Amino acid sequence: MSVANRPSNRPLSPHLQVYRLQLTSALSILHRATGIALSVGALYLATWVIYAASTPKAYAMFQEFNGSIVGRIVLGGWLFSAFYHLCNGIRHLFWDAGYGFELKDAYRSGWIVVGVSLVATALSWIVGLRLM
Repeated sequence: MSVANRPSNRPLSPHLQVYRLQLTSALSILHRATGIALSVGALYLATWVIYAASTPKAYAMFQEFNGSIVGRIVLGGWLFSAFYHLCNGIRHLFWDAGYGFELKDAYRSGWIVVGVSLVATALSWIVGLRLM
């Protein structure tokens, strides 16, 4: 068998084993995931309104779930999704205007988006707990 016809043991394309996840790609994936979470959260809020418009017992049951640990985690995740998606959307508007394409700027703005989202979520969480 000649060298040209011998099967190769190497992969034909890059595989996940050799691919290193970049911050920009991770933030892009997170942006898409938070968009999906916001859509599911909109259905959750619509369900909340439906329960509020029905009987007081049904609304109390829904509110009891919202006050539970699982309910607070769901609401906190939705809140982070909203802030992250908003901040990253603003970042994309700057990109649309032609700013921030340098690798250093893209990483800096990415970390700023994550930081602002976490701080805004924490502050909203604290204010929300105080109002309860």
